[in-house]
Amino acid sequence: MTVSVSERVSVGLPPGMAVGIAAGLGAGAFWGSTFIAPLLVPQYSNTDLTVGRYLASALFALGFLLFTGLRGRFRLPTARQALDALGLSVLGYTGYYLLLVWAIESAGAALPALIIGTIPLWLMLLGKPQHLRWAALVPGLLLTAGGLALMMTQSHPGDGSGGVQRWVGLGWAVLAMASWTAFGLLNARWLRRHPEVDSTLWANWLGVAAGVGSLALWVVAGSDVRELAARPDFGLFVLVCAVTGIGAAWVASVLWNVASRRLSTSLAGQLIVSETVFALVYAFAWDGHWPAPLQLLACVLFVVGILASIRAHR
Repeated sequence: MTVSVSERVSVGLPPGMAVGIAAGLGAGAFWGSTFIAPLLVPQYSNTDLTVGRYLASALFALGFLLFTGLRGRFRLPTARQALDALGLSVLGYTGYYLLLVWAIESAGAALPALIIGTIPLWLMLLGKPQHLRWAALVPGLLLTAGGLALMMTQSHPGDGSGGVQRWVGLGWAVLAMASWTAFGLLNARWLRRHPEVDSTLWANWLGVAAGVGSLALWVVAGSDVRELAARPDFGLFVLVCAVTGIGAAWVASVLWNVASRRLSTSLAGQLIVSETVFALVYAFAWDGHWPAPLQLLACVLFVVGILASIRAHR
């Protein structure tokens, strides 16, 4: 009898857990693609790409809501739900990214990236189910921490400004890390408390809210629209924003909501490291070269850490 890959993966796992793990890994695959976007249009800033991505995601979400409305299933959020969506979109989308931009401007890219990389560890520690013993989480935590440590050896934390500016950047990076960690915890709790709102509908509401927030981000740090539109490769920029807006923002949000609803926050948090693995795979494929031995070992530790965490939560 032939056994499919999906059946082999889900052996020994409750169906809901298997679906949640697949959704979490899928979200990581889409999130990882955002690291390739700047390589496609290197002359555009990360802020412009982010604003464009969230606007594209918001337009797609609005279109999806209107389509469901034509089929008689249109549903607007209550005032409280709208405020929740706006607040969480700031924590996990636009506000988080603005803090990250400020961190990079003050301290360079490497140091903030290392601090943001600890988010899975914080979610694992803060989101542990009460019935799960701490000892069960130790293997996954150590493997993930080991992978991060190896990644640090490949970075250059000394890049960027020195002195006071570097400490300011460190502070912004810590706030960005805390912002997304809070989003991960609060978003999962919101979904568990509102089973009447399905994952796709919540992704649509978050997408629209993030679109509103992206306009504020554009006012603070974005480029002039006329200047952007005058560039010869503006069409490619719009295409990249549309693809990442639909894939890395909207689809990934739906998948992450599915994972957050079906898995404990600690296990879902562990799956975030898949974003780093996929990002490295995409980057290596784009550059056409093999990873350095330590980078490859770090990816192996990340994957084994995910497997160890799945086993602990099973």
